[in-house]
Amino acid sequence: MLNPMSRIILLNKPYDVLCQFTDRQGRRTLADFVPLKGVYPAGRLDRDSEGLVVLTDDGGLQARIAHPRHRMSKTYWVQVEGVPGEAALRGLCEGVRLRDGVTRPARARVMDTPPGLWPRDPPIRERKSVPVTWLELTLSEGRNRQVRRMTAAVGHPTLRLIRYRVGSWTIDGLEPGAWLALG
Repeated sequence: MLNPMSRIILLNKPYDVLCQFTDRQGRRTLADFVPLKGVYPAGRLDRDSEGLVVLTDDGGLQARIAHPRHRMSKTYWVQVEGVPGEAALRGLCEGVRLRDGVTRPARARVMDTPPGLWPRDPPIRERKSVPVTWLELTLSEGRNRQVRRMTAAVGHPTLRLIRYRVGSWTIDGLEPGAWLALG
């Protein structure tokens, strides 16, 4: 149950931004985009990934979003090298063996290029001899770099990773770097 007094911020985190508010090395952080105090990311999104980050001042909500035991689903748009066949998709759906154990079953499907997709800066590397495919992948756990490790394990390395949805929240209508306060 959400606390009606909780602040919830949805941010479309750009590529090459750390999912924290400070950095001693001077790299871009959430503070470059969200000028609010007292809110913190509920879970992480790697520096080389883009998309939805939920920020809140509610520690209980942070735990429900980030901790795997709550099984809050998250959907990713994943551009991969090659064209995954039925066996690769089935592997993603049934669970992939990684060094830290087998992943929970996921939902995976091939999708068209996401609608309204913004260009990434810098652009991904492109090789004319290797096709690329977009996947929609929905997980209910959040291991470190899990999506990238899963796609690599089924033979299709991730080129671009965008978190589209966390629970019922999405990045719909949010340009990279834009944020929205809910409530």
